[in-house]
Amino acid sequence: MKFADFVCFEAVIPELQATDRDGAIAELVSSLDEAGRLKRGKRKDIIKAVVQRENEASTGMGKGVAVPHVKHSAVKDIVAAVGLSGSGIDFSALDKQPVYSVILLLSPIDSPDRHLQAMENIFRQLQQEKFRKFLRQCHTSEQIEDLLREADENPSLG
Repeated sequence: MKFADFVCFEAVIPELQATDRDGAIAELVSSLDEAGRLKRGKRKDIIKAVVQRENEASTGMGKGVAVPHVKHSAVKDIVAAVGLSGSGIDFSALDKQPVYSVILLLSPIDSPDRHLQAMENIFRQLQQEKFRKFLRQCHTSEQIEDLLREADENPSLG
């Protein structure tokens, strides 16, 4: 599965306004909602579910990245939004460092295989230092989209 298969490029946020974890999650979910990718009126339910999932175990995997994710009945199809923070956000990451790149992944409850495929793709790219560095250097939605499409074409960017 490629980024282009599930990332909603209209919902990319090159500079998150949020300064905390829950705010960043709400901002990304709201961006997907505004792009028409969520069932109408379910934004708050999804934000609550992602925050609840995050409270169980942080998705801050270290090295400046976090991948909050949840399966939810209000999601029509697997979808992701990418948000960047220049100042960093405390996500209670494994390495206790701030998070600068957030990839929010939402999946329908009945698509566990597609959810896993998307997660594998995200983690495979985020393991690469070069990809993380390039992502953090993006300043526009277009740059983020270009990087993700390039990663789709050349999975070993690093």
